[in-house]
Amino acid sequence: MTTLLGLEVTGKRVLVAGGGPVAARRATSLAADGALVTVVAPQLCEDLVDAVVDGALTWVDREVVESDLDGAWLVHAATGDVRTNDLLCQWATERRIWSVCASAVQDGTARTPATTRHAGLVVGVTSTGEADPARARSVRDQLALTLETGDLDLRRHRATCDTPLRSTIDGPGSTLDFSVRAPVGRVVLVGGGPGAPDLMTIRGRRALAEADVVVTDRLGPTSLLAALPTDVEVIDVGKVPGAHAISQDQINAVLVEQAQRGRVVVRLKGGDPFLFGRGGEEQTALAAHGIPVEVVPGVSSALAAPAAAGIPVTHRGTVAAVHITHGHGTLEEAAVRAVVDSSATLVVLMGVAMLGQHVQQLLAAGAAPELAVAVVENATLPTQRVTRAGLGQIVDVAARAAVRAPAVIVVGAVADADLLEPLA
Repeated sequence: MTTLLGLEVTGKRVLVAGGGPVAARRATSLAADGALVTVVAPQLCEDLVDAVVDGALTWVDREVVESDLDGAWLVHAATGDVRTNDLLCQWATERRIWSVCASAVQDGTARTPATTRHAGLVVGVTSTGEADPARARSVRDQLALTLETGDLDLRRHRATCDTPLRSTIDGPGSTLDFSVRAPVGRVVLVGGGPGAPDLMTIRGRRALAEADVVVTDRLGPTSLLAALPTDVEVIDVGKVPGAHAISQDQINAVLVEQAQRGRVVVRLKGGDPFLFGRGGEEQTALAAHGIPVEVVPGVSSALAAPAAAGIPVTHRGTVAAVHITHGHGTLEEAAVRAVVDSSATLVVLMGVAMLGQHVQQLLAAGAAPELAVAVVENATLPTQRVTRAGLGQIVDVAARAAVRAPAVIVVGAVADADLLEPLA
């Protein structure tokens, strides 16, 4: 019967006999895990030569002998010669050293599992009885896919620590002095994409699976929150147009406070956190408190909404650039100029409330009234709707259609419904 164990090899001497590709895979993997690897072989393949040059391992240029096992904790027999591998494993067994035999797994006392690393975990698959490496790799690959895309609980249940705290307890005739370490929290700024849950990146899904607390906006793939374990805290800081219930400073304070409690905090945003998502402000606030921050890019609605509506923001022979701006105030001069001279497609985020003022500004600057405009509501969701009209008519048409946020506004020739030929 085979028992699967995890071996701590950091700082331990490991002997790898052989200089071919199999030996290279095992030697470089062990060296990457911190083992002190010695390779014994008269010749080395290119990967092992590179590892020797880089100083990752030590090379002994000859055939393996029994004394090479002196001080070893683990032996990999991968010489390409069955008899040599068998003899080497016999030596290891006599010395009570774990050994792996590349040519015949039953000749060794250990097996190398097919492994995948994910979220601070190493998952290994190995066969029992007769070796079946192809099957182990196949199952490993399927498990890796599940870890990357499945709704799993990957939270740490033992806090990691790095800041020592000291406490002293005085008792009758004695003092007990002990050290503990404060848990270390971190924040992951996750771009959730335009709204459809399957447009969130795998890395973003993985971050959610590791979260102790999720600080979420109202946009993005909020439907995924229902699949989280019930003890994951969800804090809604979503801002509704015209009724901001919580300020950015308050959001920053929530992130800092949660991370300082040693939690893994996911800040879930719609679109991309660094495109009008104030992710930079949150990163700065967290850095000021020494809190580690990871940024997971997201699919921005600035590009996803037009694409979902069949609008290419750039199109050969029509326009070769795109200008992205927010719609909270007067359009900047560069955005207006891009529309007037048709040098770029204009994409406006969060611009529904000021659509009328923006249209007046563009027309006053000389934009053509017949220039195509498209308003894409709820992009990528089942409720997606596209409203189109010329620049001079879009305000009235949008009002009759009762267009509402969230919506992305596209201005330019590419927004014309007749631009592209119908697909066959």
